Amino acid sequence: MEIKRIGVDEAGIVTDLFDRYRQFYEQPADRELAGRYISQRLANNESVIFVAIADGTPAGFTQLYPTYSSVRACKNWILNDLYVDENHRKKGIGEALIRTAIAFAKAAGAADLQLETATDNHTAQRLYEAIGFEKQEQGTGFFLYKISV
Repeated sequence: MEIKRIGVDEAGIVTDLFDRYRQFYEQPADRELAGRYISQRLANNESVIFVAIADGTPAGFTQLYPTYSSVRACKNWILNDLYVDENHRKKGIGEALIRTAIAFAKAAGAADLQLETATDNHTAQRLYEAIGFEKQEQGTGFFLYKISV
């Protein structure tokens, strides 16, 4: 497996994964919308996307968005999207993508990386906690997790 950061010219690599990710969250399939959204985020330097390639196929991705802390005077990162194709789950791809995101945030000088997950997503919660994320608060239907980098 290889994990790499993609640029705007490589947006198509994750278009299908992003479309399936949206469908997982009960959005209608729309490959054109998915491709346009990913391309715009990358072209405008509004997000960072890492893709996992397994057996020559895009197997998963994560998308991070910047956020800022005035008090700490630094940029932090939100791991907003994480998706692993059903045929590639239980192979450590999700964990590898998360660890890549943590390393990226640390190298970028961030103080922390945060994410949210549904309160009923117990599998994800176990993974995040095993990696070292700490549960911060409970929102409506979601838990906020944060890790210092």
